[in-house]
Amino acid sequence: MKLLIVESPAKAKTINKYLGPDYEVIASFGHIRDLPAKDGSVDPENDFAMLWETEGRGAKQVAEIARAAKNAEKVILATDPDREGEAISWHVLEALNQKRVLKGIPVERVTFNAVTKDAVQKALANPRPIDQALVDAYLARRALDYLVGFTLSPVLWRKLPGARSAGRVQSVALRLVSDREREIEAFRAREYWSLIATLATGSGATFDARLSGADGKKITRLDIGTGDEAAAFKAALETARFSVAEVEAKPVRRHPQPPFQTSTLQQEASRKLGMAPARTMQVAQRLYEGVDIGGETVGLITYMRTDGVDMDGSAIVAARRVIGKEFGDNYVPDAPRKYTVKAKNAQEAHEAIRPTDLGRLPAMVARNLEPEQAKLYELIWKRTIASQMESASMERTTVDIAAQVGARGLELRATGQVVLFDGFLTLYQESRDDEEDEDSKKLPPMKAGDPLEKRAIAADQHFTEPPPRFSEASLVKRMEELGIGRPSTYAATLATLRDREYVRIEKKRLVPEDKGMLVTAFLESFFKRYVEFDFTASLEEKLDLVSSGDVDWKVLLREFWDEFTKSIGETKELRVGDVLEALNGILGQHVFPPRADGGDPRGCQVCGTGTLSLKLGKFGAFVGCSNYPECRFTRPLSASAAEGDGSAEGGQTQNGVRILGKDPATDQEVSVRDGRFGPYIQLGEGEKPKRSSLPKGDTVGSLTLEKALALLSLPREVAKHPTSGEPILAGIGRYGPYVQHGKTYANIDKADDILEIGANRAIDLIVAKESGAGGRRFGAAATPGRELGDHPQGGKMEVRGGKYGPYVAWGKVYATLPKTMTQESITAEQAIELVNAKAAAGGGAKGKTKAPAKKPAASKKAPAKAKSAKPKKTAAAKG
Repeated sequence: MKLLIVESPAKAKTINKYLGPDYEVIASFGHIRDLPAKDGSVDPENDFAMLWETEGRGAKQVAEIARAAKNAEKVILATDPDREGEAISWHVLEALNQKRVLKGIPVERVTFNAVTKDAVQKALANPRPIDQALVDAYLARRALDYLVGFTLSPVLWRKLPGARSAGRVQSVALRLVSDREREIEAFRAREYWSLIATLATGSGATFDARLSGADGKKITRLDIGTGDEAAAFKAALETARFSVAEVEAKPVRRHPQPPFQTSTLQQEASRKLGMAPARTMQVAQRLYEGVDIGGETVGLITYMRTDGVDMDGSAIVAARRVIGKEFGDNYVPDAPRKYTVKAKNAQEAHEAIRPTDLGRLPAMVARNLEPEQAKLYELIWKRTIASQMESASMERTTVDIAAQVGARGLELRATGQVVLFDGFLTLYQESRDDEEDEDSKKLPPMKAGDPLEKRAIAADQHFTEPPPRFSEASLVKRMEELGIGRPSTYAATLATLRDREYVRIEKKRLVPEDKGMLVTAFLESFFKRYVEFDFTASLEEKLDLVSSGDVDWKVLLREFWDEFTKSIGETKELRVGDVLEALNGILGQHVFPPRADGGDPRGCQVCGTGTLSLKLGKFGAFVGCSNYPECRFTRPLSASAAEGDGSAEGGQTQNGVRILGKDPATDQEVSVRDGRFGPYIQLGEGEKPKRSSLPKGDTVGSLTLEKALALLSLPREVAKHPTSGEPILAGIGRYGPYVQHGKTYANIDKADDILEIGANRAIDLIVAKESGAGGRRFGAAATPGRELGDHPQGGKMEVRGGKYGPYVAWGKVYATLPKTMTQESITAEQAIELVNAKAAAGGGAKGKTKAPAKKPAASKKAPAKAKSAKPKKTAAAKG
């Protein structure tokens, strides 16, 4: 028996069907070892010795692999064909050697770019040793990320309260987002006008032309800056005689884009399908590992973490065959297209992402796939086929028009584009971020000297717009252009920025939170070198040299560490005043925007003599007056958050308290304030004024007097209990919004509004909680479960969401999902493997695992909002 080791259960299941009884295929479930999240895991004083730890699931998988290896005639390491896959194989081999189970058993390393029978069998026929250079590059990257995170993050905690962490790549990506926000804040709109003439040819065909010149001078987009100028040109054009001065037609060819690599797949899936990069990679992983198609498990795409853009020769032949069959021979170019990587720091030379069988059209497999899988497969298939199709042929026409106004000459221009042969555009066209509309209208036939009739003259006012915020797609593109990070890190980096609450997503755009802006400003002030784009890119290049064997990884670490520790040492004597002054300078536009009355943005409007400045408190940064304690004015960091949304109900800010208005019933002021544990609403003053927390997701700026009064009126009665007849109340407590009947509390989920939840919904929640069907797992609000079908041994399986991540429940067996799976994508087959592995390891209904403990009964009162958790030293970010 030969033992073959891969990463995931789904991949193991697919390959097992290919190999038959002579092989046992086991999954490692990704990495089996990791660096403990504590000081000393990487020791620079001991030649960067790394302390690896095997715990939890990793320990169980090592035990399982060791058991199988004892009786194997050969161990084959078949993890993914990249740096990370090489590292997993290395970890498995190291763990087996530590357990001393190999005892002369040969070990081979094989890689394949697609999980198909042919690819696997070809790989088994061509084994090789573990590539130590790739492993060294992994070790260097892992050590760098650890050293930066666990050394720099504590500096942030000490000097910048409220900051969560810093990371080698994470902090540079955050700088991109923050820099763009500062550009937007510094932007000042500029007025300009456009003059458009609607003209008609002799045959009556109409078209639009734009004013482009006057009196022999060229007019650019921003040259007409006032309404008076525009009105003068409009008046002239109203009386002008128009004729065609020149017609120029140029042939243009548009060529297809190469097949997908990791970054371009993430960008296009974001633009066309609205999928976040992390979700794109999860779905692509499933397509790669294998899907059941007509009773056969098949890997549908090649490996999805790659910098490569070229395809295997047989795949190109297959693509050309499909193009001829589906679109016609005129869509097949004379010669196959060859693509090369433009990036100077491209990683391993893998194939592009493509379908494993290009003859497997999207319509053939759609019924066997989940909706997201089907959409992503179709996107990959179209991009791959289009990459080998004929170019599109077009004719771009430019018409210059003379407008004669007495002795004065004005010039206009019209442009248009005609598609002569659509080529690859018949199937696929790449999307763009923030592109301007091209003037691609078809122009009517014209020739020089033709007279033209005026139909209308329009003078339109415009204002320049600030640069757009990054979308996830455009940020990935920019990171790739700068050489920051690698394909396998983009999705994780973006997820880390959101998890650390450094950025949020609004209308599909990345908006930096105040704490994200603060962290960036701090790092730019005191660790500028380590958030510079060129420095980060050059470090990536050196890591690539390690992977090619040209640079020793410990030499690289030593050079980095010597400089890095000097920079850290320079901050030991850093005073809070120095930090604040630096942040005030960099974040001036963000924290102290221009005042409407033209006064000093940093002047205190309460005492009239103080200067506003950033202050650092136990729970983060805020703005305060220099005359403290005589003047106690404070406000949140962002001026917009303090001032509201600018509407009639936006309220006024006094002494850091935003006044929303008065309660008509009591004539007391309703205010919103920033407390230790977040913003809250207060009615009046006094020793014990009535207060209410803001529901999660609500912002101070969007809060109105009407909604504040509704929240202050909580708890409210929403229904009568069907059995007891007692009231069911809705309110906000320590754990968020809830409904209550007597001593029974049931939390409502994000889809419900505490102010609008109805009687039927409230009764359902209470009855479910009282019957034991509701409640929480480990104290977290339970996400509604999804049934996955019956287990072969009987009993239903369900995937649920819990505080510590999604898990599969089967009877009393609870198996946590690995990071490669999601609650939405897990299949019944994967669930069976997970619960079986859990039960075999000594858990569950077939073993000893107990069902998760229920949440303790809630107290009679709904306590105040919970305290904010302090950052722990183990929370340092990975790069």
